[in-house]
Amino acid sequence: MATLLKIDASAQLRERSHTHQLTELFTRTFLDAAPRTQVIERDVGQSPPPFVDHRFIHAAFTPPDKREPWMADVLATSDRLIDEIVAADVIVLGTPMYNYGIPATLKAWIDQVARIGRTFSFDLERGDFPIEPMLSGKRLVVLSSRGEFGFAPGGVRADRNMLDPAIAACAHYLGVDAATIATIAIEYQEFKDERHSASVDAARVRAVDLARQWAVI
Repeated sequence: MATLLKIDASAQLRERSHTHQLTELFTRTFLDAAPRTQVIERDVGQSPPPFVDHRFIHAAFTPPDKREPWMADVLATSDRLIDEIVAADVIVLGTPMYNYGIPATLKAWIDQVARIGRTFSFDLERGDFPIEPMLSGKRLVVLSSRGEFGFAPGGVRADRNMLDPAIAACAHYLGVDAATIATIAIEYQEFKDERHSASVDAARVRAVDLARQWAVI
């Protein structure tokens, strides 16, 4: 039985959010094909995790056997979010592109789950690459919406795309090989023309096809 973790990062209400609609469509399709799938839902757009502060850093970098009681409280949210990732086989991430990058709430979630001793180890004996991921074997699909267009490699705005590279750079914290990330994007949202409508339709078809493929793996 697979476990699917659905993360939504849009600040919009569900009925107005293209990314919410895509994550719901993907999840429903996956469940239709694999009804015994367990689904974990986390909406960081509507219920953002706290930003990392000096207390979090102090607690996270203190060895577990030396932590003071208050540190467990500071790390409680991080532990819950990491436990959800550990349990997941498939991560479905719905995120809009805000100002060419990732929403602050999604960055806050990443900062909570990128944690020494839980999702990565750090050893200077490895030389210039001391970080090593502790999770592996998970699949990630990014279901995105963009106000403009041409953000894919080779596109007219590819150089402004700070969303996809940021997610790929942090994928190893999630147990995901960055080279295997599936990305489905709705574009032309600000133009609201036939190109946008076609992009929505194409994204929905691709989301359904991918969900069916992954549900049987």
